[in-house]
Amino acid sequence: MRRRHFLLGAGAGLASASVAWSDIGRDLYLSAGNRRDNSTWLVGLTGRGAQCFALALPSRGHAAASHPERAEAVAFARRPGNFALVLECGNGREVARLTTPAGLHFYGHGAFTADGRYLLTTENAFDLPDGRIGIWDAEHGYRRVGDVPSGGIGPHEILAMGDGGFAVANGGIQTHPDFQRAKLNIPTMQTNLSFLSETGSLRETQPFSGEMRQNSIRHIDRDAAGNVLAALQWQGAPTRTVPLVARFAPGAAPVLLDHPETARLKHYAGSIAISGDGSEIAVTGPKGNHVLFLGADGSPRPASQLSVASGVAKAEGGLLITVAGGLALRRDGREETIPVAGDWAWDNHLVRVA
Repeated sequence: MRRRHFLLGAGAGLASASVAWSDIGRDLYLSAGNRRDNSTWLVGLTGRGAQCFALALPSRGHAAASHPERAEAVAFARRPGNFALVLECGNGREVARLTTPAGLHFYGHGAFTADGRYLLTTENAFDLPDGRIGIWDAEHGYRRVGDVPSGGIGPHEILAMGDGGFAVANGGIQTHPDFQRAKLNIPTMQTNLSFLSETGSLRETQPFSGEMRQNSIRHIDRDAAGNVLAALQWQGAPTRTVPLVARFAPGAAPVLLDHPETARLKHYAGSIAISGDGSEIAVTGPKGNHVLFLGADGSPRPASQLSVASGVAKAEGGLLITVAGGLALRRDGREETIPVAGDWAWDNHLVRVA
């Protein structure tokens, strides 16, 4: 992509149409979910478990990105899918559909620029292989205008930073759709977190060193101080137990945050979020039916056993977690179970959009 084009467009006005988030008038979360008949959906939920809508997806979904001004979100296919659906969040209606160019597929995540003009998506150029960040013009029907390097292999979650730039979790794992979800380079993989400028240029790359290069960085959140917290998935020797949480900051070395109950996650941290009051970090373990909690300083707190704990997002004063049968609302160190009708099997993410 011509970065000059991207930069010059960054100050342009938003599309005229528009229902603002304030017009929706309620809290709203999105999660991809499957039913028992294997049908795949994007579900809109309130924080009290009421279903606002369910939008059918062509195949399994993963995460979503919300527009900063318009009551609009983009739901992404689970890797190695190549679709993304743009929806009006007031009613769950699909208004546009994106498809990756030949030779690329989505990695399940995206983020908007601060002014809402562009959508950035994590993608795999699988024949190279190379990680790419696709750029789509949200003011002109989500027209694709190009792509830039992600700074590594297997870019998964992308996160907008407060300075207009972005953080990208490059998981380090080479995949190719011809081999479905097989991991093709585990002996030589190198995970890293990269920081991009507002124009898409690479500012900095922070790799893990030594054996930790196999600790795949997948999902991330940002705290009030501008640090990036990461959930990790260990690809090394299965007999080892290693930390599955890390903290990154521009210009500093990454710090692994250990927890005495890490082994309960079975090498797999699903999702990560910082609580609404900023006091706690939650890391889900859907394979181990546990959630790890840490204080804002990274110190461990008691974990909770929550069945198939998958997605997590900040809630007013706390955290909201998708679990078997519905949601768990955590405040002041305690969880309240909130049932959700529909017998959903949730994907790894719960995204707060309003």
